Amino acid sequence: MIEFGKQLQQTGTGIPGLVLWDLPVHGDSRGWFKENWQREKMVAAGLPDFGPVQNNISFNDAIGTTRGIHAEPWDKWVSVATGRVFGAWVDLREGPTFGAVFTAELDASRAIFVPHGVGNSYQTLEADTAYAYLVNDHWSPDARYSFLNLADETVGISWPIALADAEISEKDLAHPRLADVMPLSPRRVLVVGANGQLGRALRAELGSGAHIEYAARDELDITSPDLDSARPWREFDTIINVAAYTAVDLAETAGGRRDAWAANASAVAALARVAAANRLTMVHVSSDYVFDGALDRPYGEDEPLSPLGVYGQTKAAGDAIVSTLPRHYIVRTSWVIGEGKNFVRTMAGLAANGADPRVVDDQIGRLSFTDEIARGILHLLTSRAPFGTYNLTGGGMETSWADVARSVFALTGHDPRRVTGVSTHDYFSGAAGPVAPRPRRSTLDLTKLERTGFATRDAAAQLDEYIRRSIDGNGARA
Repeated sequence: MIEFGKQLQQTGTGIPGLVLWDLPVHGDSRGWFKENWQREKMVAAGLPDFGPVQNNISFNDAIGTTRGIHAEPWDKWVSVATGRVFGAWVDLREGPTFGAVFTAELDASRAIFVPHGVGNSYQTLEADTAYAYLVNDHWSPDARYSFLNLADETVGISWPIALADAEISEKDLAHPRLADVMPLSPRRVLVVGANGQLGRALRAELGSGAHIEYAARDELDITSPDLDSARPWREFDTIINVAAYTAVDLAETAGGRRDAWAANASAVAALARVAAANRLTMVHVSSDYVFDGALDRPYGEDEPLSPLGVYGQTKAAGDAIVSTLPRHYIVRTSWVIGEGKNFVRTMAGLAANGADPRVVDDQIGRLSFTDEIARGILHLLTSRAPFGTYNLTGGGMETSWADVARSVFALTGHDPRRVTGVSTHDYFSGAAGPVAPRPRRSTLDLTKLERTGFATRDAAAQLDEYIRRSIDGNGARA
């Protein structure tokens, strides 16, 4: 008998992502009614917004009809319209839970969310059972499946009806044992702009797993009209976009303006279209330059965008585009320091060469080291933090560029008094080319990120570590 009057609620299974759900069913003398899929209510209750595109029903005449075990390259919402089944699910994904098993009976008042890569099987316990499932990709003969034998001794499923007495297809009987099943790799991650300073930090943080692809500019043209077919996008889960045009002064020229808009807005829009069409998560790195720097406090994620120059305008446009995606992380950072040419290396070189630099002292912010940004991006993805915009910089006290220069001098064994602070106006007076306006305050509020469990590291301590690791006493790369 169907149990009426349940509340919509979930129960864990021990297999990551596999979640059993109780469904409210309303019945009377005429029969019963249920909302088998109600996006607003179910997403609010914790079901992934998995975007079903196809609804399938398998009708089974006899008791003991047994199907599976099939791991498919899409997510499924499995339920029963009529009848009752014994379901068995086996994790066939690469990782510590490979081979884990969960079993449960399903009737009209119970459903289960099955993530891709988890093997799905069932055995009917009543005649005329209708087994229904929503999937978030269209069936394709080219889709890559994985299979497990229903009788595998390793997982030891206790079928209510002995398999020898069940109705099973010859194809299902021929599936391999667990020892011969190749674990399914996670859905793929694509890092765009992988040869830049942040791209190199992501290589170090994410590693070289088979499911991670790093694409430099010459390996993936994100401005190409063929981008939609450039990869088998349904095999991916996440695009991390760290490609950008960052020459803020050159962006104020005619040619630079075109290049900045092409890289920071048009190319971002192309990636966003791919992400939207294939329900991918998109991670996009933003900048403090989307603000004018006029606030007398750190900028929160929800402050109105108010860019001053072309670079900031193009980054703001990119942010606006990505923010429309259902699954997105906009990671806003400032004063980025990584491998290669940067402000810290320049100051270390000047210190070692005996130069006494004039450095701007009326721009305030915090340094952001690329390894810290990469660590934060991985945290957002692995912790499944709520989608949205997050500020991600070094923590601690805000400083001026002149303060940073003095710290570099001191940390490399030189007299910090050799650094002279000057205003932005004086520093750029007499500049030969165009000068982009800079935000006077670039400090970003880190509260939202820290509430997800990310421990922000002090920027001054990171600067010390960076110099010890990367710069020798002569200001050169260590």
